Amino acid sequence: MKVLFLRDVKGTAQAGEVKEVAEGFARNYLLPKKLAVAATEGTLKSVTIQKQIEAARRARSQEKASTLAERLSQVTLHFKVRVGEQHRLYGSITSADIAEAVEKQLGEPVDKHKIVLEEPIRHLGEHKVPIKLGAGLEPAVTVLVEREEEAKKMAEEKGQVGEVLPGKATSGDAARRPARKGAG
Repeated sequence: MKVLFLRDVKGTAQAGEVKEVAEGFARNYLLPKKLAVAATEGTLKSVTIQKQIEAARRARSQEKASTLAERLSQVTLHFKVRVGEQHRLYGSITSADIAEAVEKQLGEPVDKHKIVLEEPIRHLGEHKVPIKLGAGLEPAVTVLVEREEEAKKMAEEKGQVGEVLPGKATSGDAARRPARKGAG
């Protein structure tokens, strides 16, 4: 009996393959468990159409991901934070903070689980943070962590009015709220 496999069956076939199998194997195992369907002309045609639709969807997804990767590689995220001794931050900048800042700056949502951050950022300076978009794309965004006082001075030098409040950002920059007392 000729069947079209819907799922991988170890030692027999992979999903999407059409194979000739014993009738008993098909009737008693493959068909009841919905691992395969009888390979009729109609099912083969519908599978071909589904494969074409899936290929087109994958191509659009790949194009969108490469465009996003290009935009992300040019992004610099600014975080103004409170700093303690030895330039250590009160609190830290996490992948969730970076995802939120990317969404604010680009308008594109990025899953925080795709941001490759071995541990939260706890020091001032410039950090390159890669983001896994899939399909082999892994652009790195630049995260610039500055002291609130430095941000305030830069704003004054540029002639910008206003003050930098603890945990507040200046003109569209992402900000990190100060950590609660007693937090690590």
